[in-house]
Amino acid sequence: MGGIADVARLAGVSKSTASRALTGSGYVSERTRKRVLDAAASLGYVPSTSAVSLATGRTQTVGVVMPYVNRWFFAEVLEGIQHALLERGLDLALYDAKPGTPGRRRIFEHFLARKRFDGLIAVGLEPEDEELERMLALERPVVSVVAATTATSVVSIDDGHAARRATEHLIDLGHRDIVFLGGGATAHWAHVDRRRMSGYVETMTDAGLSEHVRHVRSDVTCPGGYAAAVDLLGDARRRPTAIVGVCDEVAIGAIIAARRLGIRVPSELSVVGIDDHEYAEMFSLTTLRQVPREQGAAAVALLERHLADPGLPPTEVRLKPTLVMRTSTAHPDALQSAMAVDMRATPR
Repeated sequence: MGGIADVARLAGVSKSTASRALTGSGYVSERTRKRVLDAAASLGYVPSTSAVSLATGRTQTVGVVMPYVNRWFFAEVLEGIQHALLERGLDLALYDAKPGTPGRRRIFEHFLARKRFDGLIAVGLEPEDEELERMLALERPVVSVVAATTATSVVSIDDGHAARRATEHLIDLGHRDIVFLGGGATAHWAHVDRRRMSGYVETMTDAGLSEHVRHVRSDVTCPGGYAAAVDLLGDARRRPTAIVGVCDEVAIGAIIAARRLGIRVPSELSVVGIDDHEYAEMFSLTTLRQVPREQGAAAVALLERHLADPGLPPTEVRLKPTLVMRTSTAHPDALQSAMAVDMRATPR
């Protein structure tokens, strides 16, 4: 691999011109820039990040902090962020800030304070007041993916709309006894779960079904949804005809519980989720689709705008989820209709 002097010699320019063309730190004509870039590519030369930082005052790195890296939503958002950064030739510094851990405290007190990034993307972080103050005090632009704050720019889906649309779908099918499953298992409710719960309650109330509003709490995981659904569906006296899961993982847990209990989906129980998780198709789950990778890419684009214009005020990018129809929902009389067909078809 050649050095900067070799690149300059091959391109027929001075070392300073080659440096400006490669780092973007000063004016170089497009024709000259292309000649330098072509020379660098042919020699396999890549400018070091330290050299670029010295020339531009930028680290060429974006920090990403999230509470989990091994859960579907967060992993998908991270993939979208990484792909968008690679397209821009930027590096990624990842901080795994699990709630309530000493590691999270060290991240906010020490690692973020080192400012080894040009901007920060916080994914589903829901920071405490002190943590939010520390992020804002970094004097670096911050973009959140899913957040309840207006202090930073935010990229998210309309969670209230997602829950309303899911509930409306079940009401339109003829369901009245609809349970909202998931969230609220601990004293600390995630803002996303609260917004989805509110969308469900509002839709039920608007439809004149406020007396049927019911929330069954659970961890926002597949096992959590399964455990809560076993308890709910195991009692025939309080068994609903339909469930709105706070997310697909909870909804899938409910479907598994129904199968274990011998309850047929959708003829005896309709289930709707929110997310369009990678397993949703496998369980034929009707759901409200969001695309986390798109949210990650949108967060990078929004951060880029803040880096280009430090005076840009906090901006919200809200994406609308779309209903994906599969076969986990049906009219509540579907079982009776199926039984009637079976009886007519049985020889006497």
